[in-house]
Order: sequence, then structure tokens, then C-alpha cells
Amino acid sequence: MRFPLALSAKIAKHIIRNKLKGVKKFPLVLQLEPLHTCNLTCTGCGRIREYSTSLKDVMPLEDCLASAAECDAPMVSICGGEPTIYPAIEELVAGLRQQGRIVYICTNSARMRQKIRDWLTRTYSPATEPKIIALLAAGLITEKEAAEIRQAKSDGRPSIAPTKWLYWNVHLDSLEHIHDLIVEREGVFKECIAAIKMAKILGYQVATNTTVFKETDMQEVEHMFDYVSNLGVDGVTISPGYDYDAAKVDMVKRGKAKPEEFFLTRKMTHEKFAKVVEWGQKYPLLGTPAYLEFLTGKRDLHCTAWAIPTRNVAGWKAPCYLMTDGHYPTYQEMLAKVDWDKYGVFAGVVRDPRCENCMTHCGYEPTASLGIDTKRGDLWKILKYNFGPRPIRITDVSHVDAFNGVSSGRGHITGKNPGRP
Repeated sequence: MRFPLALSAKIAKHIIRNKLKGVKKFPLVLQLEPLHTCNLTCTGCGRIREYSTSLKDVMPLEDCLASAAECDAPMVSICGGEPTIYPAIEELVAGLRQQGRIVYICTNSARMRQKIRDWLTRTYSPATEPKIIALLAAGLITEKEAAEIRQAKSDGRPSIAPTKWLYWNVHLDSLEHIHDLIVEREGVFKECIAAIKMAKILGYQVATNTTVFKETDMQEVEHMFDYVSNLGVDGVTISPGYDYDAAKVDMVKRGKAKPEEFFLTRKMTHEKFAKVVEWGQKYPLLGTPAYLEFLTGKRDLHCTAWAIPTRNVAGWKAPCYLMTDGHYPTYQEMLAKVDWDKYGVFAGVVRDPRCENCMTHCGYEPTASLGIDTKRGDLWKILKYNFGPRPIRITDVSHVDAFNGVSSGRGHITGKNPGRP
């Protein structure tokens, strides 16, 4: 199967149960932001600027868990900010798992290996030794770190352990030079790859998420997918970047770039994603066939942002992950008070000018899964896509120049200019 049967069955059961109850709007994924603090300042990300006055605020653990229970989405994506900075991230993951949620930790990977070492330290036994030896041989931990793990110190806290119900979701926008340029720090791509390798050796499930911008080289993205396929990642997500308010205003303010030269229009998205349906057969893309067709411009979908709600330090964010027209104290109040028909684009009609260029997964991905805007043959496509064979792992990546930035002396801050944006 393309995806684990238990995960697919859990989501399907959730959809069927709500449909049988006659519930018209219900969530599939909760975007939970326990904090907006981040250790990077990625170009195109408006989070740390939109919530600049509350960067020191964090959601209490109890509120995080209560929010997950309130909306009852089967999957929770812990994002932010950088979620591994959240002081109670281990307790949050453990609490969500106790609720029976599928958990994604969306991370830039800067602290990911530390969190994995913490698990090894808290659970160390003689049976752990082969894993330590494998990590040392791969250069993923140092002798000093191995010695610390072998001390087997337990502080009584839970750990983020490997399980079929949890994914590390690593932000990876391209190969080294471009990725480090977008995250505005050299060396981040190298750490991402090390973290992925470490996680896979230890049995974690790992996915990557990629945002495409105007200057993105799609052949390089394809090479990146070849490379992470070779590493054994369990899924990849890709979505177009568009000029939502928080990112656009910040970009102008900081003078980093001109929004019209960085973000995609709807037409540009169709052009950039021309091969995405083909990629869906080649790579373990986490998406529905309908959404992939939507990205190419072959079909229309309604925006169903209510199915992927965002809960953060200010409340339930409406209408979506990228736009803010207010925050609400409860998910049900947000559902009831927001005029959802005001948003999105359908059949060429732009309902809100801010939505004109948006084709992101957080607005349109759940539409087909919920049976909205379906066409004849869609059900068969979904069944074939989800229950068909998993794409074959790419074995030959000799054509991929993955470390084409600072690692090869061609960093965007130091070293020679590689002649790229």
C-alpha cells in the first residue's frame, strides 16, 4: 500500500461516521500552533511577523490537548513557529497519542536530532547498542553524544518514540543552496538530511514538506524528491506559495524581495505543477489525485479551509492557516460565525481578492476526501492511489547534486556565488 492501512482506515472511519451523522462541516487535520517562536526567519513565512507581539506566549499543554479533543480531528499537525522549541513538546505528543490522534511534527529539523537523542537516553538498554553503533558509523552522532546516551539518564518525562502513528515532517524546499537561501541560514539543509537519516535508521516515519515559489527550479525539486526517496522517506508534501498578507507585508517591510517576484499566481502554479500528477505515481506524495489535478489546472475545487482549522495562542484562527479575519474561543463558534462562502476561488470566480492566487493544500486538499466537487471516477482514483502499490524507492541518485551550496564552498553568504537567485 502507498500509505499505512491503519492510518488510512482511521481517517476513512472518521469521515464515514460524520457523514452518517449528517455533520456538514468537520475537521480532518488540526493545525496546532502551541507557540510562534522560531529559530529561523524563512523568506515567505509571515508567522513570526504576524504574531510578533506574542512570540513569547505559549499555549498551556492543557489547552493544546483540550483543543484537539474539542475539534476531534483524527490527525494533528503540530506546527508554529518551531514546535520542538515548545517546552512540553514530549508531553504534547504523548497526550495526543493517548487521545488516539495521528501526529505530525512539522519541523525545520534544527532540534530534531536532539529530541531523538533524548529518546535514546531515556530508554537506553543493552539492546540499544546496535543502534548507537549504526549512528556512529554513519556520522550522525559523536562519541561524546554516544557516551551521554549510554548514561541512560531518565528525567521521568515521556519521549518522542518511533510509532506508526507519528511522523517527523521536515521542511525541505529544495537542494542545499536554494533551501538555505529561503530559510536564511547556511547549514540547515545539511542538518535536515542528517536528521532524516538518523530518524530512518531508528525506525521513525518521516515526511517532507515543500513550498514552491516563482524562482523555484522544478527540475531541482524533482531531483530533491529523488534524493529523499533514496533516503527512504515515507511521504512528501508539496504546495504552491502565494502572496498572503502577513508574508507579503513583511517582505516589503524588510526589503528582502518584491512579492510579485517571489510568489506564484494561479497561472504560474498551473505551469510549475505541470508534472505533479506524474510525480504522484513516482513518489509517495501525500495528497489526493483530485488535488494534484487541481494544481495542474485540470479541474476546480471549492476551498474547504474549515476542514483543516488552525488553533494557536490567540484562539481558533479564521478563516484559514494563512489568512486572519479574527480568532474565536471555540471551533464550533468559528464554524458558525464565519461566512465560508466568502472565501476561495471556484469556476473563475474570486470570492475574496486575497484568495485569488491561493491553491494551497490547507484550503483545497480536503475537498475531494470529503466528497465535495467529485467527478465520475474520483472514488476509483482515490482507492487506486491509496491502496495501490507504494512507489518504488529511487536507488540511483548519482545525478543529484544535493549539497550544492555551503557544503561545496558555494554558499549564498560565504564562498563563491553559484549563479543562482
